[in-house]
Amino acid sequence: MGEYVSVTARDGGTFQAYLAKPASGSGPGMVVIQEIFGVSDYVRRTADRYAREGFVAMAPDLFWRIEPGIDLGYSPEEWQRAFQLFGQFDVDRGIEDIAATIDALRARDDVSGGVGAVGFCLGGKLAYLTAARTDVDVAVSYYGVGMDAHADEAANVTVPLMFHQAELDEYAPAESRAALQAAFAGNDLATFYLYPGQQHAFAREEGENYDQASADLAYQRTMEHFRAVL
Repeated sequence: MGEYVSVTARDGGTFQAYLAKPASGSGPGMVVIQEIFGVSDYVRRTADRYAREGFVAMAPDLFWRIEPGIDLGYSPEEWQRAFQLFGQFDVDRGIEDIAATIDALRARDDVSGGVGAVGFCLGGKLAYLTAARTDVDVAVSYYGVGMDAHADEAANVTVPLMFHQAELDEYAPAESRAALQAAFAGNDLATFYLYPGQQHAFAREEGENYDQASADLAYQRTMEHFRAVL
């Protein structure tokens, strides 16, 4: 239900973003932040889902500086390529590109009521850093990886931020989650939800770790979180 549009990067050049608009024609903005597989079919369908909820959703191609148009599936070869891209990815540049996407949404005539961000896996970490470094109004992180390495940035978060974390996540173990949560001690803007017995990517339908009950509960909480702000 969407189309690709161009976004101007803050340091020059342009990149593509998948844009999905609600049937009403307008609504709050939503940045949908990719996994390590690029702007995949799953990411596009997620943007479509947010559009059906009334958001103007935009999923930026954050790997464009490495190779534009990455759209991977889940075969062993594609997993290997995804991890190569993950290793090459510049997080700081990625956050700047998310900030440019927020700028692009705010400049649209069909966006009103603020801009949120939601991310998954790599995007889960980036959603956290988006809340810490940009002017986004609200954010949600799904099973973010490596967030404890940026725990010191928790002090910069001044907008509502929700974390969905899996108890058995091999990419975000208990000690990593505890370090991040400790960094947010006393910050009422941060909400943490732990999903017992679940593993990484429990909300992705195509994944072997998908759990519908947990995914539905996380989505319900996410929608309430966004609607309260946007």
